[in-house]
Amino acid sequence: MNQRIIFMGTPPFAVASLNALVAADMEVAAVVTAPDRPAGRGQQLRISAVKERALELGLPVLQPTNLKAPEFHDQLEAFHASLYIVVAFRMLPELVWGRPPLGTVNLHASLLPDYRGAAPINWAVINGEQRTGVTTFLLNGRIDTGDILLREQLEIGAEESAGSVHDRLMNIGAELLTRTAKNIFDGTSTPVPQNEFEGSAMHAAPKLTPENCRIDWNASAQRVHDHIRGLSPYPGAWTQWKEDGRPAKQFKVLAAERARPHGKQPAAGVVEVHGEHLYIGCGTGCIRAVEVQLEGKRPMEAGAFVRGLHRREGITLE
Repeated sequence: MNQRIIFMGTPPFAVASLNALVAADMEVAAVVTAPDRPAGRGQQLRISAVKERALELGLPVLQPTNLKAPEFHDQLEAFHASLYIVVAFRMLPELVWGRPPLGTVNLHASLLPDYRGAAPINWAVINGEQRTGVTTFLLNGRIDTGDILLREQLEIGAEESAGSVHDRLMNIGAELLTRTAKNIFDGTSTPVPQNEFEGSAMHAAPKLTPENCRIDWNASAQRVHDHIRGLSPYPGAWTQWKEDGRPAKQFKVLAAERARPHGKQPAAGVVEVHGEHLYIGCGTGCIRAVEVQLEGKRPMEAGAFVRGLHRREGITLE
């Protein structure tokens, strides 16, 4: 059987895996990625990070709008690949993932079966986990439930953001995926059902929404801190900035640290300005904002934001 691969992915997280497969002399026959999308103020078409890298590597690129379209399946069939590899792509129909003789492998950014879902990195940090990892598994008909091939663990720093964890998992995952592909082609891969790993505290990792990105100032300072770093740098934890006599505006806290209040403990959601520091009360304890973004403005250091304030009292966050 041939050792040809069709690689499917879209964002920068997937580029590291594509690079690793090519560097390991794997035969990547083609790349499947998202269609070009209009973006920015000019709404000019923007290509995906994976497409950009595939073109640099001289690889054929497929960009189907309909994964069930017969013409797309004809294109896949023409490459005669024995293995499909998926990293941060769309949900595939069985007509696609069930096609290659050696199956379809997915790289997931958690230690499955924990944190199944769309945003595993963010939720692991939001929930204050001390470890996470990456998993390769075989796709089946249910999201993130297929038999596990390999896993690799990573420790999460107490102050680490989701962005930092993302970048480290991206590189660890690329190496793990390459090992997985080699094992499959060598005939040494041993899939293990996920129920052999399941414990009593499985967490979900649902899609991030405006609702679950909003800060709850009644939570403890630790929970608020974890929430902020779990959404940093994107999409950002948000709240409403309210000054007496002014309309409320969306306010993102992009980075923060747990802190002792400068004076009296502020109530939950109450802002205390001391010098160039911005303290915010939580249900228990408080945090000090490090990087913020007011609606309509660019992200900035909290000190620069404070210097531009019209007033320093009567400010609350909700």
